[in-house]
Amino acid sequence: MHKTTLLTAAVLLGAAGRTLAQNTPAENNDNADAPFVRHIRPDQPGQTITAHVLRPGQFQLETGLLRQLPAGVGVARTLDAATLRIGFFNSMELRLTQAYRPGSGPLLSSSAGETPNSSRPDSTGWAPLLAGVKLMLSPNPDTRTQVALLAETTIPNTGKHAGAGWAPGARLLVGQQIGQRYGLEANFGFSQGGLTLKDTEKGRFLGSLSLNGPLGEHAGFFVEAYGQGRSALNTGTTAGLYWRPVTGLRLDVNAGRLLGGPAVGSNTVGTGLSFRLGQ
Repeated sequence: MHKTTLLTAAVLLGAAGRTLAQNTPAENNDNADAPFVRHIRPDQPGQTITAHVLRPGQFQLETGLLRQLPAGVGVARTLDAATLRIGFFNSMELRLTQAYRPGSGPLLSSSAGETPNSSRPDSTGWAPLLAGVKLMLSPNPDTRTQVALLAETTIPNTGKHAGAGWAPGARLLVGQQIGQRYGLEANFGFSQGGLTLKDTEKGRFLGSLSLNGPLGEHAGFFVEAYGQGRSALNTGTTAGLYWRPVTGLRLDVNAGRLLGGPAVGSNTVGTGLSFRLGQ
């Protein structure tokens, strides 16, 4: 009788083990229904792009407006931008971003399609189209720690100035979920205004760290610190609030300040709207 009981238990444990082994990583993940995973996570506003990659068949549109106010005498600058994100198979996301500058002068922001030497400093109109791909490096998109790689470049002859050429850039994106609804996002990147080795010497580094979390059931906050540049590093902070009436819709408002660099003391204000389609 004792041997029969042990044999039965071994058979049941073996069957359970085989069943678990047949499950996919997504099926074995107990974090898939966490609010941080299910709720929309836009890549705008701010400098920090999330490590989140859309699922196959999902579409996400993000629009935003950013206004930079100089510390002293100067002209305020405005940037309107929109990003279309499309989820593909193999943990890949395709992205298209285009910005419009209704006023003169380039902005410091690079997360909305602004790249070094992409257009003349006094340009007004459409910036070159920015195309990119985001690849999930983590084995499971719902894990608490997510790592992704973003590669993107401007497309020549897609903006106001025909002379604007290729301007590639890449970022390593790291996200860490804290609890069920908080998250840390970090970026480490480099971009340049051309394809030659000489262009690399004029390239621009970017590093950023942001924290986001809830303020109630449908609202939340984010704060960010960043640095970008090369010989003259611009450093700054951004803080904002968001309202999310449903899982796939989010409205953001934000304000920031340049703490170091050539534009030290300048302030930024902005707003954004994002929505997602697909399961």
